[in-house]
Amino acid sequence: MRLSEIKTILATAEAVNFQLENGETVPEHFHVTEVGIITKDFIDCGGKVRREKVANFQLWDANDYEHRLKATKLLNIISFSERVLGMEDLEIEVEYQSATIGKYDLGYEGTNFVLIAKQTACLAAENCGVEDAKKNGMVNLVSSANGCTPGGGCC
Repeated sequence: MRLSEIKTILATAEAVNFQLENGETVPEHFHVTEVGIITKDFIDCGGKVRREKVANFQLWDANDYEHRLKATKLLNIISFSERVLGMEDLEIEVEYQSATIGKYDLGYEGTNFVLIAKQTACLAAENCGVEDAKKNGMVNLVSSANGCTPGGGCC
């Protein structure tokens, strides 16, 4: 989900609720303790220099049970962050504490925002034998019936 998408949802939302893919809910008294930009410069295993840039939200359970974040308040926090930090319409990554700090993509199921577990992947598959593994029985998501494409948000 991009910043523009969450802003559209928040403009008419009655509540701000988050849940994990397994249905476990983030306590309704959570705080958004950070909204920012994370830029990651790196070299993949094939030697290609890459840059990733995401909008980052950090959720925190502070155990102050009376706290409720309203949609308009979160919308104001996002707008302020865009203005001050010069944020673009970036994909959103959410940090949330479980056994350790987890990083999640963000979805929406009509009522709740959904924290979608991120997965690691080889970005230079053709250079490290992963393409050969695909030929030997692994599914090629790009050509599969489900229509997944790189960057399409389905995996």
